[in-house]
Amino acid sequence: MKSYEPADIRNFAIVGHQASGKTMLCEAMLLTSGKINRLGNIAEGSTVSDYHASEKERQISVHASLMHTEWLDKKCNIIDTPGYLDFISEGLGALRVGDFALVVINAASGVELGTHQVWEYATRYKIPKFIVINGLDKEHARNFDELIAELRSHFGNNIQPMNVPVNPGPQFNQVLDAMRLSVSTYAQDGSGKFDEKPAEGEWKDKARELHQQIIEYVAEGDESLMEKFFENDGLSEDDLRDGLHAAIQAETFIPVFTTSATKCVGIARLLDIIAKYGSSPVDRKIVEAVDASGTDCEVKLDSDKPCFYVWKTISEPHVGELSFFRLYSGSIQPGTELYNSDRKLNEKVGPVFAMQGHERMAVDRLGAGDIGVTVKLKDTHTGNTLCNPALALTLPKVIYPTPNIHAAIRIKNKGDEEKVGEGLSTLHEEDPTFIYRNDPEIHQTIIGGQGELHLEVIISRLKRRFGADIELMEPRIPFRETIRSKGESKYRHKKQSGGAGQFAEVWMRIEPKERDSGVEFTESLVGQNVDRVFVPSVEKGVNSACEEGILAGYKVTDIKIDFYDGKMHPVDSKDVAFQIAGKAAFKEAFMAAKPVMLEPIYNITVKVPDEFMGDVIGDISSRRGKISGMDTEGTFQAINAQVPQMELYRYSTTLRSLTGGRGMHSESFSHYEEMPRDIMQKVIKAAEDAKETK
Repeated sequence: MKSYEPADIRNFAIVGHQASGKTMLCEAMLLTSGKINRLGNIAEGSTVSDYHASEKERQISVHASLMHTEWLDKKCNIIDTPGYLDFISEGLGALRVGDFALVVINAASGVELGTHQVWEYATRYKIPKFIVINGLDKEHARNFDELIAELRSHFGNNIQPMNVPVNPGPQFNQVLDAMRLSVSTYAQDGSGKFDEKPAEGEWKDKARELHQQIIEYVAEGDESLMEKFFENDGLSEDDLRDGLHAAIQAETFIPVFTTSATKCVGIARLLDIIAKYGSSPVDRKIVEAVDASGTDCEVKLDSDKPCFYVWKTISEPHVGELSFFRLYSGSIQPGTELYNSDRKLNEKVGPVFAMQGHERMAVDRLGAGDIGVTVKLKDTHTGNTLCNPALALTLPKVIYPTPNIHAAIRIKNKGDEEKVGEGLSTLHEEDPTFIYRNDPEIHQTIIGGQGELHLEVIISRLKRRFGADIELMEPRIPFRETIRSKGESKYRHKKQSGGAGQFAEVWMRIEPKERDSGVEFTESLVGQNVDRVFVPSVEKGVNSACEEGILAGYKVTDIKIDFYDGKMHPVDSKDVAFQIAGKAAFKEAFMAAKPVMLEPIYNITVKVPDEFMGDVIGDISSRRGKISGMDTEGTFQAINAQVPQMELYRYSTTLRSLTGGRGMHSESFSHYEEMPRDIMQKVIKAAEDAKETK
């Protein structure tokens, strides 16, 4: 493959809600541009981008796939992304390195929750958007004008069709082109070829109306063009085409295209507009970064010093770890020495490839603005910056969402602990939205992800790649134990069984402290009743009781302890005796101080379409949740609430069931609060039962 100048490169992410037709749109682009000979099929697992075992098995996209093609002497780097929000990390990485987003809408479903999410992310990265309404050949495709009205209600009145379907429905093969004032009739053989004729009759009027609207949008985005527009009562075709690129960059208007990916209708003209007016790396020729001292700096496209961002890593069988990167300056070739500014180590670039799904094509050199893949970097992971050692800077990283589903794991086969540890670590490096931790408080390994499907895929990858078999369980909730009033005790420990005995007496007062203040141990001993050497022993006993818990085996917190007096024996008093007495005295005082249990409360934000709001609010209430507010986002509602953690296990699954897959939520820890007494008794009883069965 030849080397392309930055101005001749088009990097774009194809994003959208699940089942909007993104993967087939990629197939259609590759077929129309001559990169493949026939369309692949998702059911058969024969598409270029969905090639992993988990994708073929589930018939959905799980990974972002990189492809490329050429059109009108421009190189298009196409990144197909999963629509399921369980795999949002893949889409975020793609949007981070894309120069624009191709947002795909299902013509039967319209704007969905996933559409909103990817739109929000593309806006966060300040990249322009194209909209593709796909599937206009389907029987249940909605009225096109209604779809445009819906898009405008969600995303603004600057949504503007570049073409419209002439005969939507199963026979769809004609598109009215607003730029060329023509009707394109596509071949029914799925080749993507078309004949073009000037629009006539009512279609001619419609084309002129759309054409005029585009002219007005373009003029609005440029003062000099606005002057010409008013002076000449419009713009010339040359002025229109010159201004179109700038208007798209400024998002003065957002172009909409109509397609049928499975019939290759509308694809050629979409590629035309992308090649002629789409964003290139030149439109972002300066990107922000931070140098080694933490000072803001810039990376310039025309610099001769290479700098790239790794937006995805994945380990492939028989190949090793692939690092997908976007080159922001300079050029690289196999053997280039670079510095990983995140890991503080040097890396030598191995073979460099252009990708076509799973197929790798070796390239001698990759230039600024391009996207490629290299293999076998020593210690480079997703989100790392590699650059010329003289630069030593770091590019902005993707901010990934926190997990909204958690589970504890149980290793099925003894001896697999090392495999599981290695696997979890590797999968987290590849996918930062998957997290794991060993929780010493509840003595479990907890994994978290973006949904039940996400965790299912993680488990299957763990087994397939690392030979480690695990199953998921409900995590133990990190309840806490505390008190509501003051309490005190005088406990004597005495043991005599021949030889040296044990003796210690501890007098103790306790009182509650403010929430989240932990445990405070003090002593106010006076006189010589107890030697001060035994104070650490008493404290050790108290700390042991606090760690083990008293009511139900959970950590004690928010309490102040005062060891104020006691007694000792000149021979039998020793460290172990005062540890035992301290622990027992604390337990007695604790039970006398109106003990209670605390439970963790989480903030959740639930986004749902209007029609599901009542069901979702009712479900939150049934979980002892408290609604704290609601916000409107188009036809979606964002419900803010606080819900006990013990009520949130597999909530994302329930939410998707309640909303037909159109709802999503995020969650984060808020605070601990006192548990209702009836639930506390159930937790204590469960702990007692668990003890008996051990």
